[in-house]
Amino acid sequence: MIRAALILLGLSIASAAGAVECRDTRFEGNLYTLCEVDAAQEDLRLFLRDEAGEILGQFGAVNDRLAAAGKKLVFAMNAGMYHQDRSPVGHYVENGEELMRVIPNAGPGNFGLLPNGVFCIRPGRADVFETRRFIEEKPACRDATQSGPMLVIDGELHPRFLPDSTSHYVRNGVGTSADGRRAVFVLSRSAVTFYDFGRFFRDALQLPQALYFDGNVSRLYAPGIGRNDPGFDLGPIVGVVEPAG
Repeated sequence: MIRAALILLGLSIASAAGAVECRDTRFEGNLYTLCEVDAAQEDLRLFLRDEAGEILGQFGAVNDRLAAAGKKLVFAMNAGMYHQDRSPVGHYVENGEELMRVIPNAGPGNFGLLPNGVFCIRPGRADVFETRRFIEEKPACRDATQSGPMLVIDGELHPRFLPDSTSHYVRNGVGTSADGRRAVFVLSRSAVTFYDFGRFFRDALQLPQALYFDGNVSRLYAPGIGRNDPGFDLGPIVGVVEPAG
């Protein structure tokens, strides 16, 4: 019922990509842009560096790297927190190569607000894991990025989120379905609290797991709806790839 109401209120604009749909929508007074990916069909990947080891940092640089292989991005988003040199704060795996280990302990900032989590891409599926569960289950991720905090954990909001919070930022993150097929990437169009952002994933999108990627620097590439957000260089980037032309 909530999901039906969400779709009615949304300004639905499908992208040209086959199983990737991007649209603008509204939930409880807040505006969001979401891109829904069928992880069983789409070529979903993480990107950090080029062949020379230099940080890509921009959606255009990712497209340039892909063009050499006759491919292109149809969707992309920043995908996790990073240090000043753009290296990942937490666990990072790209095409089977681990570049940063898992960080299991609490720490400063949003990343260390436990429980945090890992977004894991495997053949035919994508999943958000709470970090302790990720360590226990040891899923074989082809690509993975750790961030935090978790927004939704087994259908429940992060225990530290407050309904009356005064911390409002533009935020982005990802939620996944139980079968790993549905991955929904969301960017708020206005400043929202963690509580409101988590409720969007849980109550509007009805996703049991969701992970916060970042705030303020949140950016989206979705040419199907005319989005190619500019800004400073990013760290990890998640995107869907298809053949060029």
